[in-house]
Amino acid sequence: MWSVTSFNELRRDGLAVERNNRLHPGQKPELSYVEECLNGRKGPVIASTDYMKLFADQIRQWVPTKEYKVLGTDGFGRSDSRKKLRHFFEVDRHFVVLAALEALADRGDIEPKVVAEAIAKFGIDPEKRNPLDC
Repeated sequence: MWSVTSFNELRRDGLAVERNNRLHPGQKPELSYVEECLNGRKGPVIASTDYMKLFADQIRQWVPTKEYKVLGTDGFGRSDSRKKLRHFFEVDRHFVVLAALEALADRGDIEPKVVAEAIAKFGIDPEKRNPLDC
């Protein structure tokens, strides 16, 4: 579990490191803070934010895995409790677990039926309208 204070700052850091590496060819390349923190870690990386998915997606190029799943609150403005909004936009704890299980199933570490079992256990309606369309 890793808490991000500012995706914007992580992006700025990544861009600064890229620039530095570009301007210093032949030197040992530096790593961005995201790369330093996640380098060598196994398993999927899940970002869940109360902002649009694009917000967390801005660091994708420095996440050292293809298994970077971003959950965000894309859609129209709504007013309700934070708990209900997180469920509506599919960024609550159940959807974080579901995204991690999906990534593990995609790489063959678990069977797809484990994902289906989690959907049933959490009471998630697979036919629920996509929040982007509501």
